[in-house]
Amino acid sequence: MISKPFSRRSFLQQSALALGGAVGASAAGEASVEMPFANGHRRLVKFSQKREMILLTHRPPQLETPFAVFNDGLLTPNDAFFVRYHLSGLPESIDAETFRLSVKGLVKTPLSLSLADLKGMDSVEVVAVNQCSGNSRGFFQPRVAGGQSGNGAMGNARWKGVRLKDVLDKAGVSEGAKQVVCDGLDKPVVPATPDFIKSLEIDHARDGEIVLAYEMNGKELPMLNGYPLRLVVPGYYGTYWIKHLSELNVVGETFAGFFMSIGYRIPQTPGGCVEPGTTPTSTVPITKFKIRSFLTSHMDGDKLNKNQEITLRGIAFDSGAGITEVQLSTDGGQTWQGAKLGKDLGKYSFREWTFAWKPGASGAASLQCRAFNRLGETQPTTPLWNPAGYMRNVVESTSVTIL
Repeated sequence: MISKPFSRRSFLQQSALALGGAVGASAAGEASVEMPFANGHRRLVKFSQKREMILLTHRPPQLETPFAVFNDGLLTPNDAFFVRYHLSGLPESIDAETFRLSVKGLVKTPLSLSLADLKGMDSVEVVAVNQCSGNSRGFFQPRVAGGQSGNGAMGNARWKGVRLKDVLDKAGVSEGAKQVVCDGLDKPVVPATPDFIKSLEIDHARDGEIVLAYEMNGKELPMLNGYPLRLVVPGYYGTYWIKHLSELNVVGETFAGFFMSIGYRIPQTPGGCVEPGTTPTSTVPITKFKIRSFLTSHMDGDKLNKNQEITLRGIAFDSGAGITEVQLSTDGGQTWQGAKLGKDLGKYSFREWTFAWKPGASGAASLQCRAFNRLGETQPTTPLWNPAGYMRNVVESTSVTIL
């Protein structure tokens, strides 16, 4: 546990030093990466409690996980887990002893719960992927506004905490409740900027799967990932995973805040997509992940030896139906073969897959993977498009050369 308040000023100073070091070193070759899309030059910086990460923005902090991390294991290390804030007003300090979670609104007994109170309740663990709605936005064509991330705005962790259902039951939800409105300690700097607040339908909030997490991979949450408490909404995009969770307000109507009624919405069409460059006639809030898979063991430009067996490796995940199959193509999608699925850490987790391959001919090869789940869903072979750049899940291709 953090023994003293984590100072926002200290955090910003450490972050500025890291960024300043990169800027100062630019003439001598600053640490950076080139993302595989236009305007893809990115600095690599170290923020407090984080290893070198790909910088999208400094304030508010947006840090992308270097993709090579996903080949190191199914659980994304805390110090490599991506960071996405919308507001620059980060908490000035969070003292574990004085922190309280407020539960109010249409409840029989309003609550003010300390961390000790929460840790005294029955705990649960879930391994779940947290993925930004705009993960992979940089690949959209035509380009769209918003943070131009590659494929690293996602991560998989073992979250420990208390069920949201149990907290709501402790307060006693009153008749007429429709939604639970969730708020955190990060706030706007400019008063006119809307606060980042999200809502959940009451039946979803009470289904027993949503967790108020105080641990991540067996340790307390990093500050930038929501210390001391964050909402974990398995199968749903990260927009719902409120950091520094401080308030649950049970209401009897549909919450009309900006980030529900205007922001984070997708076309009300099958697949949440429209023709590239067009505007949808109606929209709905974004909710669940689409099924995805990635090759993690190799990257564009890798050179492989003919007639030498190698193991292709990757990950797949969906919104909780469960991955049942991953197929591999080594000829750009002309033919497909089944891969071997690895250990199952739960229906909301990354699922590892492997495929033994012995290249038989020299030249260029295009490697592709596609996942299937228990609902029979799979990935499209051509990208789907929407104006916000959300939910990309096309079959990805990796180009290698066989020597």
